[in-house]
Amino acid sequence: MGLVPREDGGGGMGPEAGHSHPLCLPASALVSPGGGELPQDLLRPGSWGASTRSAPLGPPLPTAMGLELYLDLISQPCRAVYLFAKANRIPFEVKPIELLQGQHLTDDFAKVNSVKRVPVLKDGDFTLAESVAILHYLSQKYKTPAHWDPSDLQAKARVLGPLIDIHVPKEKVDRNIAFMNRSLQHLEQKFLKDKPFLTGDQISLADLLALEELMQPVSCGFDVFEGRPKLAVWRKRVEATLGEKLCQETREPLFKLCADPSAYKDIPSAMQERMKLRMSMIP
Repeated sequence: MGLVPREDGGGGMGPEAGHSHPLCLPASALVSPGGGELPQDLLRPGSWGASTRSAPLGPPLPTAMGLELYLDLISQPCRAVYLFAKANRIPFEVKPIELLQGQHLTDDFAKVNSVKRVPVLKDGDFTLAESVAILHYLSQKYKTPAHWDPSDLQAKARVLGPLIDIHVPKEKVDRNIAFMNRSLQHLEQKFLKDKPFLTGDQISLADLLALEELMQPVSCGFDVFEGRPKLAVWRKRVEATLGEKLCQETREPLFKLCADPSAYKDIPSAMQERMKLRMSMIP
């Protein structure tokens, strides 16, 4: 089971930057307004496929002028942002950043985000980092359905609760199975209970971010849904709402790298040393 230190700027649920978590292969593509096929010249081995058409959840939103998302789909927060934008038919352009190649550490990327983490949103002259902030921004600007990001204060607190309270383990999965199981039990009993989604009858940002965190250990061979039928049904419900094909294609780079360790061979030596250093800091 290969683990790579997390190099993203994940907000909300899950390990923060500076902790470790399994990450896998980067990907790149240009997303056309409302979905559609990816240009063939942007596809490369390990990318997320030739089509990322999302489920038709409504009419296309107005074209974004200069909306860019700096992403690497091996990152949980990046996948959450990508899935949210696609599911809500928000047109944007992906600016691929390959974490395992250390592209986020370059001087060029520092001009985009001085803390050198992804995801990052650029909307004209406006730049925003941190996945939760980006999701709130997209929700408000494009007036997505209220269940994603409620305006009511108490409803919003119910959405944010799972993002703050539940943490996928920061240590290596194989050393923290007991901690993982306690977290899953907490998620199931405190937040999901008997509801269709974490905060109620409709999907929200909490479901999106939580699921992508849980898919990270799944990609490395630890099926967190096995023996937990309630969570398994919740996962299927979230994926059906987002679009099963979109979810599969978005996670394809992650699963491909975890299935083929030889993909690590092209990681620059400086990045490998950085990864080893951060891994050595795990208790």
